[in-house]
Amino acid sequence: MTTPRFLAGRLLLAMPGMFDPRFARAVIAMCIHDENGAMGVGVGRLHEGLRFRAVLEHSGIDPGEAPDAPVHVGGPVEQQRGFVLHSTDWGGNGTVEVAPLCALSFSVDALRAIAEGRGPSRWLFALGYAGWGEHQLEDEMREHGWHAAAAHPEILFDTPVADRWQAAWKAEGIDTALLASETGHA
Repeated sequence: MTTPRFLAGRLLLAMPGMFDPRFARAVIAMCIHDENGAMGVGVGRLHEGLRFRAVLEHSGIDPGEAPDAPVHVGGPVEQQRGFVLHSTDWGGNGTVEVAPLCALSFSVDALRAIAEGRGPSRWLFALGYAGWGEHQLEDEMREHGWHAAAAHPEILFDTPVADRWQAAWKAEGIDTALLASETGHA
């Protein structure tokens, strides 16, 4: 398996038998990947009992028109830091385009825009992120820990969280029942 040079804008899928249990059946929206490392936001698990309106209130923002959406577990790094993955029909201070998948905002502008009903048409909110140092992700991919799937905004925004891992594999034309939890080395 060859590793694409840069994975930003793609979905990263944990392989069965992932060596780190924190990433079992993980789906990660890859936001940054360059020669210095990689950063992505997990979109395959939810914080139990934590809702978006509560996060807004805790941040001192009137929830206003914001739906009481679930909060995603973005990853094990900086779990108190919030990220909004959203459609590209909105942009604010600090918004980064993660083409062709979505856009990423991590400023309070995005939270206020959503609360005021003038934010992006599609979005999700996550706390924390997954990060890799220089060449770390490439090494993990060579060890068959991850699969780089194509960008599928409909999986990110329209597929129920519990179904995203399976749906992303299916969109790749792969039946998860046929995936092996261990691989060999030549």
